[in-house]
Amino acid sequence: MPRIASLFFAVLLCLFASMALAVLWQSVNSADAHASRVAEAHMSQASANWKEAHPVIIRKPSGPPRIELAGTDPQGRTASVACSTCHSVRQANLENKAAATLDEFHQGMTFNHGNITCYACHNPNESDALRLADGSSVAYENVMTLCSQCHSKQADSFAHGAHGGMNGHWDLSRGPQMKNNCIDCHDPHVPKYPKMIVGFKPKDRFNEPSNSEHQQEGTAAHDKH
Repeated sequence: MPRIASLFFAVLLCLFASMALAVLWQSVNSADAHASRVAEAHMSQASANWKEAHPVIIRKPSGPPRIELAGTDPQGRTASVACSTCHSVRQANLENKAAATLDEFHQGMTFNHGNITCYACHNPNESDALRLADGSSVAYENVMTLCSQCHSKQADSFAHGAHGGMNGHWDLSRGPQMKNNCIDCHDPHVPKYPKMIVGFKPKDRFNEPSNSEHQQEGTAAHDKH
């Protein structure tokens, strides 16, 4: 009889253990399903945020430069001409790389951009466009493509937001970014940015004199009188 009771007790124990394992397994599966649903919700939200991201706006030149004429017509009107007006009827001199070598036009222009020629950047076959290093044409509006060929470090800094005078939002889900073009800040013929001398400190709460300093200055001025 005791043996039968022991066997019955063992069966009950196994049954309870099986039920406990079943409940535990169900809870684990439920937790996994919940975590999966949460992950899918986060991914859907991230995807929605990515789709709703605002653009990065880079200012561009309006087009090829035009030369303003010095005189006026009988009605007092001024005019401008495109580069191709003259260069399309003149033979390109691929050796020109300084204002001193120019025989007629652009004399007196300041040029300090390495040891490159004019037509290293200007397109000799299309005067209203620029020229890449491989000889292909690029529009003036895309001048940054030209600049980035040699100034790759600055281009990398520009891409990460550390160059270009960025305004707007770092978080594109909140609003757009606006950046300057290379030639908004740099003269393409003299690209080195001029040195600036700051004549005063920025005024903020960290470098303004404290009240005690004000009182000491006032006391010193009173003692002098």
